[in-house]
Amino acid sequence: MSRAFILLLDSFGLGATPDADKYGDAATNTFGHIAKWAAEQGKPMSLPALEQLGLAAAAHTACGTWAPGFDRRDGFTAAYGAAREQSTGKDTQSGHWEIAGVPVLFDWGYFPKTVPSFPQELTDKLQTLTGVPGFLGNCHASGTTILTELGDEHVATGKPILYTSADSVLQIAAHEESFGLERLYEMCEIAYKLVQPYNIGRVIARPFLGSDGNYKRTANRHDYAVPPTGPTLLDHVKDAGGEVIALGKISDIYAGQGVTRVVKGPDNMALFDRLLDVEQEAGDKSLTFVNFVDFDMHFGHRRDVQGYSQALHELDARLPEFIARLKEGDLVVITADHGCDPTSPGSDHTREHIPMIFFGPGVQGRELGISETFSDIGQTIAHHLGVKPLSNGTNLL
Repeated sequence: MSRAFILLLDSFGLGATPDADKYGDAATNTFGHIAKWAAEQGKPMSLPALEQLGLAAAAHTACGTWAPGFDRRDGFTAAYGAAREQSTGKDTQSGHWEIAGVPVLFDWGYFPKTVPSFPQELTDKLQTLTGVPGFLGNCHASGTTILTELGDEHVATGKPILYTSADSVLQIAAHEESFGLERLYEMCEIAYKLVQPYNIGRVIARPFLGSDGNYKRTANRHDYAVPPTGPTLLDHVKDAGGEVIALGKISDIYAGQGVTRVVKGPDNMALFDRLLDVEQEAGDKSLTFVNFVDFDMHFGHRRDVQGYSQALHELDARLPEFIARLKEGDLVVITADHGCDPTSPGSDHTREHIPMIFFGPGVQGRELGISETFSDIGQTIAHHLGVKPLSNGTNLL
């Protein structure tokens, strides 16, 4: 019996890549800087499960230094290393697609960091087709901060909140009750068609609830994404008769292609609960792919170092539950899609190495070095599951 699990810690980078200076990210290191911050607070991080697997060693491979507070130097139980992105950019879709064997070798379209960010022709068409009274925002923003700033005005006026980021994305936030969830979805479907001439990768519906300046995004987020430009690992597993179980936003990122089951959860720990359920029931030749989005959404973009650290500790505390339930023939990889260094200025993603930490009952602990493409992860899983090889990447095990 062979099964595979991808546990993706969204934005958990291990240090700047050699080309990071082209992106203004030469000094970034998501994991290293969080660890440094914690040590300076007099409370060094303690991630025993991840450290035993080889997390700190993988970070050392990536950037040449040991993260403060992580002293283990040998006896790691996983095959560990780091990977550099072959795709241009540092966005969500590019990272995920490349992991699954389809690097993005073209340039996405991006909206400028100006106010307004969106072309008037685009917003005029969107307003005409949707009948809304206008828009708020129209800028680069953190998705949680902008709700605090504009949530009350949105509820009072009925004007949706439009914003973007360093990703190739147009995001629309609206109140589930006062504006309507289905109405928001319909608006995003229209926007998705309108942004295609701009080569934009995704339109994201960002529903929220609350009142009087206290607003919180709900689990009803939906991404309207451009489909991958070629068959991915997900397609290969599905075509071979295997189940592909997508937890969190994974299905949206791949535009539903290759996915056989979608499992949702409102936050990291709820998704971990769903992961444990799936782990018990997933069958032979299955691929389970989960994105723990809180690292990026709540802590990386918001530059919340303490929150990021706490979320890592919470996940590390749950990992032994997952590891104890693994079966013979299981292969797991812990990885990421890009960085989002919470100590860096601004709120954008950062161009960093990502971890490759492979473990399971049949995996021997050893160093894998640095891969020149994220696709080595997908190719290794394709080989493990015995499905058709990907068009990009090398098997590492």
